Amino acid sequence: MAAPYQQIAAELRSLITTGQLKPGDRLPSTRALVRTHGVAMATATKALTLLQQEGLVHSLPGVGTVVGAAEGRARVVEAPVVLSREEVVRTALRIADGEGLGALSMRRVATELGVSTMALYRYVGGKEALVLQMVDVAIGEFPMPRELPGSWRAVIETAARAQWSAYKAHLWLASAVSIGRPQVLPNLLPHTDAVLRAVGGFGVDANTSMYAAITVFGYVRGVALNLESEAYAEQDTGLTADEWADQQAGRLAELIVEQDLAGFRALAEPDGFEFDFQLDELFEFGLGIVLDGLAVKLQRLRTPLR
Repeated sequence: MAAPYQQIAAELRSLITTGQLKPGDRLPSTRALVRTHGVAMATATKALTLLQQEGLVHSLPGVGTVVGAAEGRARVVEAPVVLSREEVVRTALRIADGEGLGALSMRRVATELGVSTMALYRYVGGKEALVLQMVDVAIGEFPMPRELPGSWRAVIETAARAQWSAYKAHLWLASAVSIGRPQVLPNLLPHTDAVLRAVGGFGVDANTSMYAAITVFGYVRGVALNLESEAYAEQDTGLTADEWADQQAGRLAELIVEQDLAGFRALAEPDGFEFDFQLDELFEFGLGIVLDGLAVKLQRLRTPLR
């Protein structure tokens, strides 16, 4: 069975090859395809991209996707539009949220806003600077509360869950946040600061405090990296994680017997076993383990408070 984006592309391809859509005709927009076919924005975009790769359509700035191969670059004329940095960033966020970070380019944002690409550099700098500002805005939608909980563990749980919520709202975000080279951003620093204050109550040294904070946020980001890939997998295959697992059940049962996998076999005894995989549950389960381990580590390293 073809993936959803392939089915949409096939339908549009048929309209083009049969002449129902003629050269120069505009194809339905990605938003129209989303409404008509009930798919995600990324799926609709992938369908149009496939037709572009086949040379059947091309993107015309200010118009949309039209039938026919491109005959040279379309010229974008800068409109007498006064923009703001916030407007540019919000437009970039809409693109990334709907189609993924890979669909984001300065040219694409400029087209959406009806200005030349060069005009954007006056507001946000280059693409790297734009992504940093997008990260800051996205994280800023889930701020740390002014009054933090009383216990160190509750503080860290609050920070971790705030970031998890941000990653769920913006599936591209986890891939844009760095752990080894953390971005120094106004809305991101309070999350780390809250964890540092919570850990600091144990009187541990600075290195321990930093590694503790990095460990917590590294765990959250690590799980969050699966959010986008899982969403795309479901879009492309039309199968939920549970439906996909059901299709693998037969092969799994064969391998359990062939390789004598006692751990797997024990799961099904005596009444069978059904596993309902949910990333939210995985996040909470793992967060508890991380904090349990952190509690043991901090107590072991604890020094008398002065």
